[in-house]
This record gives sequence, C-alpha cells and structure tokens, in this order.
Amino acid sequence: MGAQGPRILVVDGNVAKVRERQRQQTGYDSGEGYARVLRRLDPGVVADIVRPADSEVGLAAGVALGDYDGVAITGSALNIYDGGPGVERQVTLAQAVFEAGVPLFGSCWGLQVAVTAAGGSVHRNPKGREFGFARRIQLTEAGRAHALYAGKPHVFEAPTVHLDAIDALPAGATVLAHNDMSLQAAEFTYLRGTFWGVQYHPEYDPIDIAAVAERYGMRLVDERIFDSEAQLQSFTADLRRLQADPQDPVLAWKFGLGAGITDVGTRRVELHNWLNQQVIPRVRART
Repeated sequence: MGAQGPRILVVDGNVAKVRERQRQQTGYDSGEGYARVLRRLDPGVVADIVRPADSEVGLAAGVALGDYDGVAITGSALNIYDGGPGVERQVTLAQAVFEAGVPLFGSCWGLQVAVTAAGGSVHRNPKGREFGFARRIQLTEAGRAHALYAGKPHVFEAPTVHLDAIDALPAGATVLAHNDMSLQAAEFTYLRGTFWGVQYHPEYDPIDIAAVAERYGMRLVDERIFDSEAQLQSFTADLRRLQADPQDPVLAWKFGLGAGITDVGTRRVELHNWLNQQVIPRVRART
C-alpha cells in the first residue's frame, strides 16, 4: 500500500433508504460523514466505504481486509436482534476483521455489532431511548487509565441516539464508561483483533443530531422524549444554532453542556486516540 497515510475501511451500517435521507438533509450519509471526520483528524487518511446493510461486501481490487490499518463501524437505524441478511453481513464482516487482526472501532451500532461478533449480546434498553445528549457519562477506573480516554473529562456529555444497549459483553471485555442509561464504552480483544467502542457518537456534530430528530419526527414525541412537535422543532433549531456556535453560552447553560459537546476537539478525543494509539502504529509497522 506504499507510503500513503492510514488506510481505513469505514463500514456504513445503514440501509440505502436511510442513507439517501441523510444526504438530503446534510449532504452526506453516515459512512461519508464518518470518513470526513477521520480526515479532519488526520488529513492523510485514505477511507474506503462499504455498505453491507444492502449487499455483499466488495473491497477494491487487490485489497484484503488485512491491508487496512483500521476499520470503523458507523451508527445505524437497524436493530441487531431483528436479524436478517443486512445485519448478519455486518456481524460476519466484524468477525473477519477480528480474524485479520485489524484495529476495530465502533460508534453506537458499531459497538453492538462488534460485541455480537465476539459472542456478547444486545437488547432493547428497558430504560428507553437515549437521545440528543448522553448525560453524566462517567469513566470507570479502567477508563480513566485507558488510552481511549486520554484528554477526556472523567464525566462528560456526548451526542447520542440509541434505543438498544449492551446486554452482555464478550468474555474478558472491560467496561470503560457508563451512565444512568447504559454501558457507554468498552474494549476487548477477540481472535487476533482489538476493539475499542462507544455507545454514543464522537463523530457527530450538532447538525447530525438535528437531522436524526427530523427523520424520527413524531416518534420522539410518542416516546415522550419531547412533549410536543413544537418542542421537537425548538430543539432542532437550538442544535442548528449550536452547530453555528458550539460554545454558545446560552445553549450551553440551557442544556447543561460541558466540553464534551461544546469543544470539538474534546468531543472527538476517542477517535483521535484510536487513530494515534491503534491505527498509526500499524502504519509505521508497514513502512
């Protein structure tokens, strides 16, 4: 693969219908958005995107999984326990990544896929949906010492949207963060591979949460996330303001936001650390 920068495979977890709606709202889908963020963190990143929710995974000619320096799995509107080919292909791909020994990172759905691939399980969270900002995420003792969280506050908020949660972790996994809603981060090794993952979305900007709110619409009112459609619309308007000015003091006070949301660098710490601690060493080893 020559002397190029990190080559990362981005696994877009969503089906075509959802991805098209994402593009209409923001100009990019979940895979493209993830790749953009990785390139912002490291301009040398070369990202290939696959979409196994729709079809069999086909890598570029002459490229094998083991040629990648890292693999990242995005969020998704799918549910693991529903099964079906689009889910099974993603779990199978994660197992292949572990077998190839390539560092794996997952956001939300990505965490759930990796846990399932390694023998754990996922269920519908009995506490309901966590939406918008995950509150009071706390690092465990292991999390405070882990390279994933170097430079992160020990308690923070993060962009989030998930109805499902980890029910059981794979053998030997370590919980790195949690809050009142669910497990929020874990790391484990499986076969030849290492996984770092979070239940929230360090790759998201406020505009991405606004787009999800608009796609879900009245479902969020029915679930009592919002009292009314007007309140939902007010929330999305606030997120667009936050996109324009992440440190807006009025919105930071209104929503009780700290650096985990208002400082872009702090929000992306987990991805930054994964790149530098897991991916870059693999690049150096092959050069």
